[in-house]
Order: sequence, then C-alpha cells, then structure tokens
Amino acid sequence: MPLTALPRPQWLTFDCYGTLIQWDEGLQAAIARILGRSAQSGPLPSPEQFLHVYDGHEHRLERTPPHQRFADITRESLHLTMRELGMAYRPEDADTLIGGISAMPPFPEVVDTLGALKQAGFRLCIISNTDDAIIAGNVSQMGGHIDRVITAEQAGAYKPSRQIFAHAHASLGVTPDQVVHICASPHLDHAAARDIGFRCVWIDRGTGRQCLPDYRPDATVSTLDQVIGLFRQAGWI
Repeated sequence: MPLTALPRPQWLTFDCYGTLIQWDEGLQAAIARILGRSAQSGPLPSPEQFLHVYDGHEHRLERTPPHQRFADITRESLHLTMRELGMAYRPEDADTLIGGISAMPPFPEVVDTLGALKQAGFRLCIISNTDDAIIAGNVSQMGGHIDRVITAEQAGAYKPSRQIFAHAHASLGVTPDQVVHICASPHLDHAAARDIGFRCVWIDRGTGRQCLPDYRPDATVSTLDQVIGLFRQAGWI
C-alpha cells in the first residue's frame, strides 16, 4: 500500500544494523582484525569469503530452536566458520567481533535525521536481531533520540519471524497500520512486511542487496535523511 493510504504513523520503527549503524563497514573491520592475527599453514581467506561462510552459520543458528542469545550465536558462528576454513579459533576472536558490533558508529546523517523526526512528533523505536547489552553501545551514539529498543533477546525470536514484530507492536501498543518501518535488510524486514502488512521504507544504500521477488517496499530512498522529504510529500511533516 502507498505511504499515504493510511493515517500518519504514531511510531517509526527502524532496523538498526545497516540502516542506522554502519554494519558492513564495522563487520569487515572486525573480521580484518581477526584475520590479521590468525596464523595457519595455508593462505587466509579474504574477508568476503570469511563473511559468506559466517553469514550462513549465523542465519542457520538464528532459525534453529531453542532460541539463543545473539552473543552466543555470534561465538558459535565464528567458531564454526574458523573451523570450516581451517583456522584456529580463540575466545578473544569472538570478543573482538562482539565488541566491534557494539562500537559500530551511526551513518553520518543518522543522528540529525532522528532528531528532526523526533521534533516532528514521531516516536522512534529500534527493532533489532541482537541482544540488549550489544545494542546499548550503538544506541548511546544516537543522540538520545530513540524512545524504545526491542531486541530479539526480548522477543525470543529473530527476524523475519512474525514473533519479534508482534512483540514490538504489542509493547508499543499499536497495530501494524499505525507504524512505518524503515530498514535496509530486504531478506529480513521486507519478508516480515510482506507477511504482516505494515508499511515499509527501504534505505537502499547501494550495497547490492536486492528486493525479494514477491515484495516491493512502499518507498525507497538511498539515505536516512531523504525520509524527511518523503514524509513532507505525504503531509506528515
């Protein structure tokens, strides 16, 4: 449905990593540090090869019951990845990755844009596939503009499961048509928007991620600050 087909939303919900926080850049930097201190007889994999294997393990573990905390999934995914690639795993490697996630900074336009949206009267919530302790370091860099943070740890489920969004909407006291979700992750957030029916703005930052074949977001912009103009056109600001 078009953004203007329903009334002005009470809440704006956001994916965190890749939407507000520089996920790809921060993840690659953390992996580069791990690779830089790893020793093995053969050549090291490239960061891209490493991340491809790591992502496969992480996504599989997120879908495997019982629910595990993201920190535990990160440790196990890293361990399995390094074993598969013939690398020696050390616990401090996981500490590097988990600590690196918490320290990842926002994209340059994010803090000012969140402030403008808050000033315009929207309430702002993050819905993220992470743990409370991990995301706290990221939220602390967002200028105090975030009203609520809903995590997979709280919901007991990871996107694209309906459960995490149902938990978020119940916690906020809204129905899906009273929110607009803003995200950069088609395979997670778009799948939920398709299945649940909430309005969705895609931040396509040119990473090469593609829309799902059976879903199109209600609007697409390339950076978060362009949401301001989009909402002005809708008459919401």
